[in-house]
Amino acid sequence: MKLTALAAHTPQAVRAALAARGWEGQPAWFAATGVQSVTILIDDIGAPEREALVHWGARAGADILTGEGWALVSTAASRLAVLARPDRAPAELAALTPEIARYVVAHADPRRSWSVAGGEIALDQPVVMGIVNVTPDSFSDGGRHANPDAALLQAERLARDGAAILDVGGESTRPGAGVVPAAEEAARVVPVIREIVKRKLATVSVDTRKAEVARAALDAGAAIVNDVSGLAFDPALAPLVAGRGAGLIVMHMRGTPDTMDALARYDHAAAEVAGELAERAGRALGAGVAAERIAVDPGLGFAKGPDQNLRILDELATISALGYPVVVGPSRKRFLGAVTGRPVEDRDRSTAVACALAWERGARIFRVHDAALAVEALKLAAAVRPA
Repeated sequence: MKLTALAAHTPQAVRAALAARGWEGQPAWFAATGVQSVTILIDDIGAPEREALVHWGARAGADILTGEGWALVSTAASRLAVLARPDRAPAELAALTPEIARYVVAHADPRRSWSVAGGEIALDQPVVMGIVNVTPDSFSDGGRHANPDAALLQAERLARDGAAILDVGGESTRPGAGVVPAAEEAARVVPVIREIVKRKLATVSVDTRKAEVARAALDAGAAIVNDVSGLAFDPALAPLVAGRGAGLIVMHMRGTPDTMDALARYDHAAAEVAGELAERAGRALGAGVAAERIAVDPGLGFAKGPDQNLRILDELATISALGYPVVVGPSRKRFLGAVTGRPVEDRDRSTAVACALAWERGARIFRVHDAALAVEALKLAAAVRPA
């Protein structure tokens, strides 16, 4: 007999072992994800449900930790999947079945594409989103692309370097930034969007929290609305996106750019961010935005300190478990400077590393200032860890 230890952190190891022994591709993949260990935390659970869960865990060989109002379950995904079936789950856990079913599906068969206005964006390879700041006060580029000609040169450079999406913004979201009037913001972004679309450089996203600006951008040819407020700023934005069939990025932020730093208080950052993102995505669904058009962004750097950003980056699986494509924007953020000691203008290498780490943990769309470095790092990450 011969014993071989397989890499537990990736289902690819089990898939390869099964494929080498004659299993077909799809069955091998589902089996590999099935034997992978998963851990879920259940809050707001009553005493009868906790008791039923403990009894089920004893029979199923699952590890169960419980306390007043909560339970933590750790087991193989295939064992947990039993609780997703109404005919197999204990009757006391019937209310939990739909949520577990949603999680199991997201774990075993994550989204392969993202629907945006006019088409689909494939997610089997990393998707780089290049940042085009048409603002005089950007934290990262000092307003170097504040006029349309400079912004278009930057857009061309990003597209040439591999950005599949260009995210055009006309309002700074740096800490302490104020609100730009909608008419002024639209006047900044619309000419740039219109020209990018005309030149067919890339799919266009508009970085705005205002329905008036989003409407003008969509009229100019944008396909995605990227709302840093997570639909908290303008109640008219989600219905507009729904009516226009655009893609929507719901980002996590507490407060506004002017107040967010004071709100960076968490007991468990990744879990709390995931819960708040789920609520905001639910707000989009309630306004009529189709689930396949929603992506979520944990908002690295927004109402989060350096240690919280690092924990969220490492625990991105908690965000991807929501079942939506995950966007990350680590580019040149303060937490990278806290780790590396590099100034804002010299953080593109650490940004590329952060993107590669995020890909391994489930992110699929990467918002960056330097597309070339990010594309290079992500090609290697995706070659090692395919989607």
